[in-house]
Amino acid sequence: MTRVLAVTNQKGGVGKTTSAVNLAASLVALGQRVLLVDMDPQGNATMGSGIDKRVAGDTVYPLLLGTAYWESVVKASPGGYDLLPANRQLAGAELDLIELPRREHRLADVLARRRADYDFVLIDCPPSLSLLTINGLCAADAMLIPMQCEYFALEGLSDLVDTLRRIRQNLNPDIGIEGILRTMFDARSTLSRQVAEQLAAHFPGKVFETVIPRSIRLAEAPSHGCAVLHYDRQSTGSRAYLALAAELVSRHAPAGGAGTSKAAA
Repeated sequence: MTRVLAVTNQKGGVGKTTSAVNLAASLVALGQRVLLVDMDPQGNATMGSGIDKRVAGDTVYPLLLGTAYWESVVKASPGGYDLLPANRQLAGAELDLIELPRREHRLADVLARRRADYDFVLIDCPPSLSLLTINGLCAADAMLIPMQCEYFALEGLSDLVDTLRRIRQNLNPDIGIEGILRTMFDARSTLSRQVAEQLAAHFPGKVFETVIPRSIRLAEAPSHGCAVLHYDRQSTGSRAYLALAAELVSRHAPAGGAGTSKAAA
């Protein structure tokens, strides 16, 4: 069964897009069919997937407005997953969607016709509570929340939990939290360890076992238009995202079935 995850955090700079791109590529390496939806007007997930947002043609923007067809928008990324790209045009959707019916559910309506083609759909949301983010949350089964283990990140997480409560009450009663992903983790830092412990205490069962470490290779990979898996497979960042993908697949494997299939050697 398809799992649709909104990769989201209202705080910027927490590794949200990095996680979306690298998790997509790692899931593909484990034999999963994956769609990545770039809902951020910055288009970083598009560029990081090896698709030039400046010449991408139709993007998710006209798809949301109903003025483009799926076939003209979806792109096959070099990483092996499908991509609904974004660029600066998407910023205009904030105003254009206001007058449209089901404005909060435009993405959900688009994905409803295609989600069966994929095992996982990852939605890279903007780092703000915009109408684009709300569309991502209304289309998702659950939120995947990347966050740094620092004090201000904890404050931002409380805001995100409040957003989740409001979305459940008014727009998508079935959405939950898939997991909290600790990113840019420094095991040498006392603060990182303390925040990680607080997360486990406040969100039992909701913190991924996998931890994403600080990694130069992770920072370098987007400039090459690829996931770290295809830039330096042996790096700590690559191994971490492969472990995260395996953890995610194992959660949703059919009863009695193998957790990961076709894992790349």
